[in-house]
Amino acid sequence: MKRRILFTLLLVTCCSLMSAGAVELGIDVLQKNNFDLLRGKRVGLVTNQTGVNSAGIKTRLLLKYHVHLVALYTPEHGLDGTEKAGVEVRSRRDPLTGLPAYSLYGDTRKPTPQMLSGIDVLVYDMQDIGCRSYTYISTMGKCLEACAEQGKEFVVLDRPNPLGGDRVEGQGIDPKWISFVGQFPVPYVHGMTVGELALMANSKGWMGPKANLQVVKMRGWNRSMTWPMTGLRWVPPSPNIPNEMSPNYYVITGVVGELAGGLDQGLFSPKAFQVLGAPWVKPQMVSCLRSKCQDIKVDPTTTSSGPGVIYHANPAGGGDLAAASLYTLAECNRESHGMIFSKASKTKINLFEKVYGSDTIRRDLALKRPEQIVASWKPFLDRFRTERQPYLLY
Repeated sequence: MKRRILFTLLLVTCCSLMSAGAVELGIDVLQKNNFDLLRGKRVGLVTNQTGVNSAGIKTRLLLKYHVHLVALYTPEHGLDGTEKAGVEVRSRRDPLTGLPAYSLYGDTRKPTPQMLSGIDVLVYDMQDIGCRSYTYISTMGKCLEACAEQGKEFVVLDRPNPLGGDRVEGQGIDPKWISFVGQFPVPYVHGMTVGELALMANSKGWMGPKANLQVVKMRGWNRSMTWPMTGLRWVPPSPNIPNEMSPNYYVITGVVGELAGGLDQGLFSPKAFQVLGAPWVKPQMVSCLRSKCQDIKVDPTTTSSGPGVIYHANPAGGGDLAAASLYTLAECNRESHGMIFSKASKTKINLFEKVYGSDTIRRDLALKRPEQIVASWKPFLDRFRTERQPYLLY
């Protein structure tokens, strides 16, 4: 055991001396500042397998050996990111650090007073994908809320938005549909980093009283950067976000998948969310999507569920992903003759409406052309771009 600890310490020290890439993460900046924010404090860390510095060393190891780290807290998919979506995660002891890892996706989504009783500051370091329905930012919101209630400091180590910081797309969310799969009243694609979102949520009181919040900014990242431009290694945040382009495809097909059973989305493969297959996918559906999804290539393919489509998003960030999602939903509804809605269970419909952000879309698809629905988002998106401006760090 002692030999393993000594080896780990040596590894951490050596890798800490490695030069950072073009983008320095929040954890890199904290490390270069000798962890000054955390000195003399009992530290808790919200993290998973994506919590690494630019050299690939786990944040929990760095904090374990440089500050007084006393507890870990884990989101959906668990500490190692291997649990399936929606499956509750159990609290356990982390074999790497020997610390308790409290689940924030089990009996509670919010740290309890007991979970936070032994810490002074809670640090958040996980990779988000830039989409409202991805639950890691909801976990951040619940942690922000708990820290405000219990008088704990909250520190966010910032990370890139893999979709870039300029992309603001999609529908808003009706207040009654706020849930853990849509915690913040932001567009489906918000174009903000986790640090910026935390600042906005804290200032606007989305999670209640204000917390004592600090964000450790990145260096070298700018809003035009999508993930391939950062020079950083991609660590899959969850089983179906396997590569750096997966967040794009999650936006395009994820909403449809929440609604309809029997669709092949290529899950648990390198093409997760990139493909969509069903018996009723016809050539005219491919042609229609090609004509509407500008800057996003759409080709026919074959899936285990029958004919399908495969998307190729632009790594440089072109094309409206949320609009492509709406067009995909409309075409699936038309080609299936409404079966994606009529055959869906009440549970599926409820989850779909939480993710989409309202219960109006089925009616809207019957009364409006998809282009009209996409156009109807513009006033909200324009207003959001203005409202988010004071919280942008880059």
